[in-house]
Amino acid sequence: MKAIKILENGGVTSPKGYMAQGVMAEIKKKDKRDVAVIYSDCKAKAAGVFTTNKVHAACVDVCRNHLEDGMARAIVVNSGNANACTGEQGMQDAIAMAKITAEIMGMAIKPQDILVASTGVIGVPMPMERIEGGIAEAILTMTRSGSHNAALAIMTTDLKPKEIAVEFELSGQPVRIGAIAKGSGMIHPNMATMLAFITTDADISSECLQKMAKATTDLSYNMLSVDRDTSTNDMMLILANGMAKTPLIDDDKSEEYADFLEALNYVNIELAKMIAADGEGANHLLEVKIINAADEKNARIMARSVVGSNLVKAAVFGKDPNWGRALAAAGYSGADFNPDLVDIYLGKVQVAANGMGLPFDEEAAKGELDKAKVIITFDMKTGSYEATAWGCDLSFEYVSINADYRT
Repeated sequence: MKAIKILENGGVTSPKGYMAQGVMAEIKKKDKRDVAVIYSDCKAKAAGVFTTNKVHAACVDVCRNHLEDGMARAIVVNSGNANACTGEQGMQDAIAMAKITAEIMGMAIKPQDILVASTGVIGVPMPMERIEGGIAEAILTMTRSGSHNAALAIMTTDLKPKEIAVEFELSGQPVRIGAIAKGSGMIHPNMATMLAFITTDADISSECLQKMAKATTDLSYNMLSVDRDTSTNDMMLILANGMAKTPLIDDDKSEEYADFLEALNYVNIELAKMIAADGEGANHLLEVKIINAADEKNARIMARSVVGSNLVKAAVFGKDPNWGRALAAAGYSGADFNPDLVDIYLGKVQVAANGMGLPFDEEAAKGELDKAKVIITFDMKTGSYEATAWGCDLSFEYVSINADYRT
């Protein structure tokens, strides 16, 4: 792995040529930031990956349309209202968000250059007067240090903002990737209510950027599950404005492509872990590792199934070393594997060998389940492939939070 430096207090404004802001528009609550803008000083290459849920928000369609030319200048986001299942008016409101942003920014910026995202309650009309006021305030006050406010503005039930930025060398020159994300509940992405926005000052062709977006999503957000509910609004957007003045990456077989993708994967995997650890009511980050598998595809299927199992998640919450639930979840995943070869570990404690239980220290196993990060490992003993998925435990608080989310 290339040397990657994590930047202190980093986010979407850490790369060169970006500004951001998050403001209070009172969309759903007072005293909460709920409109954000991320802006590039110049037109940037752009790419995105979106929810595959047939029921999806208007902003998803708007972004897909605006990304047809592979370029964008800014991202506008609101929380508190998903603008999903809102009919033709919802579509007009999403389009209006892009138009309002472009008009206030001026400088011959077109609505087509604006990407739109929303998150929050489904089926409620957008309060466009408040949103328009919020967009105007965010644009007029955006700064080079506005990433944190933007991260706060995209949160819904999140307890913590999720931000990261890294610096590394590309073609011998320093480049940066910055990112913010939101997600706590309704998290079971199958992209191809979590949002991720990424900026970089590297120069990357739109085609390569889109290919990277899909590849990094498969390794990170698509290996994430909080509650097995795929949102109507899931999206990951990335802007590359080229202001680091590095050579253009336009060959997906090049060393530079591989180096950038490695750093991008690091950023997105870290954000995925932050989302899992901040799952609604979560007490533990759950990491499921499949090692020594015959192929990557089946390893990924198994890892996602185990990390998404409500019975496994409940066992982690109760500190119950019930490894049989994990093996059962792998068994119904649809993955092709030989259960009679599988060894299972809870942290460092081996609890099963060749698909059968072993005598183990119950207190040591409970100790592993009491850690902030709980690791369940399946050793398949059939090859050299591996996959990792992330999730969290299932607590009483999760039910409480989601019982009255709308009201």
